[in-house]
Amino acid sequence: MRLIRLLLPLLAAATLGQAASAKAPLVFAAASLQESLNAVADAWAAQHHERPTISFAASSALAKQIDAGAPADIFISADEPWMDDVQKNGLVAPGTRVSFLANTLVLVAPAGSGGTIAIKPGFPLAKVLGDGKLAMADPDSVPAGKYGKAALTALGIWPQVQAKVVRGDSVRAALAFVERGEAPYGIVYATDAFASKKVRIVGVFPSKSHAPITYPIARLSAASSPDAEGFRRFVISKDGRAIFRKYGFLAHVPNAN
Repeated sequence: MRLIRLLLPLLAAATLGQAASAKAPLVFAAASLQESLNAVADAWAAQHHERPTISFAASSALAKQIDAGAPADIFISADEPWMDDVQKNGLVAPGTRVSFLANTLVLVAPAGSGGTIAIKPGFPLAKVLGDGKLAMADPDSVPAGKYGKAALTALGIWPQVQAKVVRGDSVRAALAFVERGEAPYGIVYATDAFASKKVRIVGVFPSKSHAPITYPIARLSAASSPDAEGFRRFVISKDGRAIFRKYGFLAHVPNAN
């Protein structure tokens, strides 16, 4: 009996610990948010909440997982179309979708390289690449790649460079190609370039060459964490947005509550 009495507090503590862990929201988030959203999650945890579990990947992959029934509580996409996809399937909790961040599309090169490139209609990217590759997130599905393809098409040079593209399954995979020296140039977000000491920005794509780069967040209709809505609101709060700004993100006026 004495052994049982000694074990009961331990069992109770373990049970409470499991219950607390179960309350932590599961967040599916675009790969480009890694450093910034982790910092936001740390700030949330510092307020005596359970730290969210965050799964980072391409928005396209995450949306497909949600559509297939993945048990996420919150989705943050790097573009509107993939959030549209989830929402049209009835998987977004009404009134919780907010577009709250913006970004810039840039051309990067290894940190030790020299020179800059003026990005304008007809600029000689194919010539500059030579026999090298252009690293991009998959232009057929991943937001950063789709923005990149749209920009190169609008500038009239996609036909000249498309055969030189090496595709990554996320924007961070495209960044890694340039970091490792496997591609002399890559198209990523400005925030990805800021997060890496191994690349530098050599050109900025005109904002009118592609659709606005916005990040929508939403609580999912199947959310089970009681903290999901609280964390969603913290992410889009003044304090949350201030953290994102430290990582180079631009503000986007919220379109919902």
